Amino acid sequence: MASSTLICDTEAWKDLKGHLEEIKHTHLRDLMADTSRCQSMMVEFDGMLLDYSRQRATLATMDKLYVLAEAAHLKQKIGSMYAGEHINSTENRSVLHVALRAPRDAVINSDGKNVVPDVWNVLDKIREFSEKVRSGSWVGATGKVLKDVIAIGIGGSFLGPLFVHTALQTDPEASECAKGRQLRFLANVDPIDVARNITGLNPETTLVVVVSKTFTTAETMLNARTVRAWITSALGPSAVAKHMVAVSTNLALVEKFGIDPNNAFAFWDWVGGRYSVCSAVGVLPLSLQYGFSVVEKFLKGASSIDQHFISAPFDKNIPVLLGLLSVWNVSFFGYPARAILPYSQALEKFAPHIQQVSMESNGKGVSIDGVPLPYESGEIDFGEPGTNGQHSFYQLIHQGRVIPCDFIGVVKSQQPVYLEGEVVNNHDELMSNFFAQPDALAYGKTSLELQKENVPQHLIPHKTFSGNRPSLSLLLPSLNVYNIGQLLAIYEHRIAVEGFIWGINSFDQWGVELGKVLATQVRKQLHTSRKKGDSVEGFNFSTATLLKRYLEASSDVPADPPTVLPQI
Repeated sequence: MASSTLICDTEAWKDLKGHLEEIKHTHLRDLMADTSRCQSMMVEFDGMLLDYSRQRATLATMDKLYVLAEAAHLKQKIGSMYAGEHINSTENRSVLHVALRAPRDAVINSDGKNVVPDVWNVLDKIREFSEKVRSGSWVGATGKVLKDVIAIGIGGSFLGPLFVHTALQTDPEASECAKGRQLRFLANVDPIDVARNITGLNPETTLVVVVSKTFTTAETMLNARTVRAWITSALGPSAVAKHMVAVSTNLALVEKFGIDPNNAFAFWDWVGGRYSVCSAVGVLPLSLQYGFSVVEKFLKGASSIDQHFISAPFDKNIPVLLGLLSVWNVSFFGYPARAILPYSQALEKFAPHIQQVSMESNGKGVSIDGVPLPYESGEIDFGEPGTNGQHSFYQLIHQGRVIPCDFIGVVKSQQPVYLEGEVVNNHDELMSNFFAQPDALAYGKTSLELQKENVPQHLIPHKTFSGNRPSLSLLLPSLNVYNIGQLLAIYEHRIAVEGFIWGINSFDQWGVELGKVLATQVRKQLHTSRKKGDSVEGFNFSTATLLKRYLEASSDVPADPPTVLPQI
């Protein structure tokens, strides 16, 4: 579907640019007074409700956005993704994370082959292995049950699974299945992260999952060698085969590392790291913690949104609506950021995961054909659960920069609390803020209203809220494992929609490569300086000065140190 024509050159884009001038003169106070408009901006699917009536948009705006979607060939691009076409053209790959949660009898092809049977072969292997570990039929080197799991991976191998794990920890069904077990994630190459992960654990009861597609990721493999040293120092080299497994496609390096290749779980080139939660990357550690039957419900939740995304008309299609509104806010209004505000502490790791999915996918400056973009694309994503965020950065959102907000609420709490004599229960108190904040942003407070309240004149400028700040609200019926899968897929597809409209490749990530290359040069310098005393050469003045200061201040680091592990 690649085309050298930029979307900004289409009549649909130019029409929206002209329409923007009309909308700029309309306040959300007036738009919210139109009940029929608000009613038309609510969409229900499978018990969830999306309300986007607090966007700076009219029904005419939405119609023009649908025309823009047509001009961008959105429907065809979604179809191409599901058909396994190589829409990741810079890496010549299909993009098929939808296949990871497809029903067993589905047919999804990549390069003429149905990949669904391969997916289910891995899922069945995970089910069998995780049940062996959880039941105690697979034990460690000393015969003890493996009740603790450390998953080693970085980026997409870490943020997505951590989000799901954090969300499931307080789910009644999942937490019951996880009793007596621990799951930890080791991502940062900083030795402090190693120390935090192994502290309090016994190597005899610990299973390590090393997640690296190529088994060459620098940070992951150094962490893996460190944890291997922790295991072998206590249990001997032969313990590796019983205490370490891999999620990788490089079986030769897996075996060389000491892991039995039979205990390697595959994933494929058509799975991008940030879209890999539903592959062995996430499913294996989560199944070890909660059991495969729980994780399978998560996959079914994601699959339900996959079907909704491919089949629902655009005006009822939640990911499409969210994606189009993001394009409207970023490229037309020029709002650079988006706040993700889940009113559920269980979703505290959701924004960091979506931050990667969104910013690594759509942080591009050229079209899929390599043409520099003359318009803004990509969003700066950040967020914090409510009400914590209200006491952190909402001041800026209300009276500083305009930042479109996603409010995510849940009808039924995972852990309800009721106190006798209280006006409302704890969850109602939380949700009172969920309902109030979008209106505060939309309506604001005028100087006239403040005068009527007898606010001193000198404080009126400080207490005035301009309002007209866009948001949307997504209300989930509950936060069970199925709903968590749905939420993930909604945002994955929303981000794809944005990229399809902008005409960029949302599925490569060349921007992360340059820093890695330069780090290799620094690594060589540190090695030769430590081992041979070589002087710092080949760097600019600033970097050389910092490196010299670092080496001089850490001159007590031995040139050939013995293995030393964290001591906490």
